[in-house]
Amino acid sequence: MNVHGATGPSRTGIRRAFEDPLPMNSYERLFRPLLFSLDPETAHRLTIELLRGASHFDLALRVLRFFQPPSKPKTLFGLNFPNPIGLAAGLDKNGVALPAWAALGFGFVEIGTVTAKAQPGNPEPRIFRLPNQQALINRLGFNNDGADAVARRLRKLRDSGRWPAVPVGINIGKSRATSLEHAADDYLYSFRLFRDLADYITLNVSSPNTPGLRDLQEPKALSALLHAIGDESGAATKPVLVKISPDLSPSELKGILNICGENKVAGLIATNTTLDHSSVPPEIDEEGGLSGIPLREKATALVRNIVAQSAIPVIASGGICDAESAGEKFQAGAQLVQLYTGLVYHGPRLLHEIAKEL
Repeated sequence: MNVHGATGPSRTGIRRAFEDPLPMNSYERLFRPLLFSLDPETAHRLTIELLRGASHFDLALRVLRFFQPPSKPKTLFGLNFPNPIGLAAGLDKNGVALPAWAALGFGFVEIGTVTAKAQPGNPEPRIFRLPNQQALINRLGFNNDGADAVARRLRKLRDSGRWPAVPVGINIGKSRATSLEHAADDYLYSFRLFRDLADYITLNVSSPNTPGLRDLQEPKALSALLHAIGDESGAATKPVLVKISPDLSPSELKGILNICGENKVAGLIATNTTLDHSSVPPEIDEEGGLSGIPLREKATALVRNIVAQSAIPVIASGGICDAESAGEKFQAGAQLVQLYTGLVYHGPRLLHEIAKEL
């Protein structure tokens, strides 16, 4: 005879409960309304702090693992990904919740953007929701603790034995106070700190929220930066990726592909946020980079154009909000995808939805 509560619920029973539609949709039904009642940056900080706390407790991580999608292994850059769905840079800028992201089921996690110097970013408010379009506008400006502090945190995590069993990318950028003429020195400082911690390193040369940063996509500047990184000890064994803008002209894209090919760049992340706000009603528009569904078609087109012209592997990011939009990126030729704005609107259910259709 089974007496309910005598020995507690079985693991199978708990897992079945988490696989039911209500728990899988609980983010959208319960948590998103609570988070969206707060201003966007407060909600972001609260989410990160909760995941940061969960990262220190095995029980909390076990609960998060109930949301993991099925395994869909992928090998790229010599790295093994349990599935091709990653966390995009920007959500966990300072790398404080790596174990929690892995527990939720991300096949890889990219932290940052981290700059050589700690900086507060742009004045608040600097994140804006556009719920009707499932979009965000941000003008954060690389707010982060700086490369030294983040490297110390990551070394401590590794020494603790809690380092996640998924590839970890570290996205690095130019400090606002550093001139474009000395940008390579800035990236090199961060690269030297992170090359032994990261599974791959991304050079962010495309954020629209640091003045002049996108000038580093120009052939001469990009070539100088990639040569400086390539000449570093150990650089040849570390996959180096470049994150590019969705607002490139065909000739600008061709120039980037040529330079990246010449410098044996391991991959491209397409794309960053867009400055094209033509889809945003003027009365709700704000300055900054636009992400989410309005970026979907432009990001997919850029992936398709890269694949048509180059053999450099592509990680797609931009406008991925469901299995269909993720499928578009893979059909366009992307090897992996990354989530940010779609995760804000749909929560961890989105990983399950995408993985199920792969």
